[in-house]
Amino acid sequence: MAGKKTAKVPRAAYEQELLRLQTELVKLQEWVRAEGTRLVVVFEGRDAAGKGGTIKRASEHLNPRVARTVALPKPTERERTQWYFQRYVEHLPAAGEIVLLDRSWYNRAGVEHVMGFCTKEEYQLFLRQCPIFERMLVEEGILLRKYWFSVSDTEQQKRFRQRLKDPTRRWKLSPMDLESITRWEAYSRAKDEMLVHTDISEAPWFVVESDDKRRARLNMIAHLLSSVPYHEVPPPVLKLPPRPPSTGYQRPPRDLQTYVPDHAASL
Repeated sequence: MAGKKTAKVPRAAYEQELLRLQTELVKLQEWVRAEGTRLVVVFEGRDAAGKGGTIKRASEHLNPRVARTVALPKPTERERTQWYFQRYVEHLPAAGEIVLLDRSWYNRAGVEHVMGFCTKEEYQLFLRQCPIFERMLVEEGILLRKYWFSVSDTEQQKRFRQRLKDPTRRWKLSPMDLESITRWEAYSRAKDEMLVHTDISEAPWFVVESDDKRRARLNMIAHLLSSVPYHEVPPPVLKLPPRPPSTGYQRPPRDLQTYVPDHAASL
């Protein structure tokens, strides 16, 4: 369950603060690039908890060559035979990069465990190896931040119903998501067990109350910024050069090229 009911953040205040935080994220990005830092941000939580929307707002103004979102599909047959963490390792950042993981290796502690997609032995092995794996990342110098988005059962069902009615968001709802409704307590137990084993001092979990999406986005981004010792990197001084005079070049006639129809004119 999420925490106690609080008033929703007013839209005007939300948009103003979001823009300020997004501006700070750009400063963080430039610091990461200048310092050669490697930053990994893990987004986990129940279905419809608001992870995707938060990632979109966090990355909206970032350079995709520096900050990229990774959302892996289910493993291939070949990947199933690999060490479990192997396919995630190749997506870790190099110097000067940020990786936002829209779900991560914690799939094994959640959906795979609850839905029976892994064996009990594989699940127990994950719980033993995960803290070791994350300590290795931190010892290597990677900044690792882990966020769990917590949503109440009533709010989750409300969002599911909205997705069913909205053709632009219908793709977000899968049979697996609907199955999670009937396994609410199983997912709760799995999450609690996961935290017991993986909430380590080197890479602690931070819970984001997400019944109010606006509040969750602001809180998560603000916390991330506060947890990284970045500073503003002065941008290079740029000046637009004067446009050179024409040398007599003539563009070809418009009828030699195919233009898209002016759909906007019909509005």
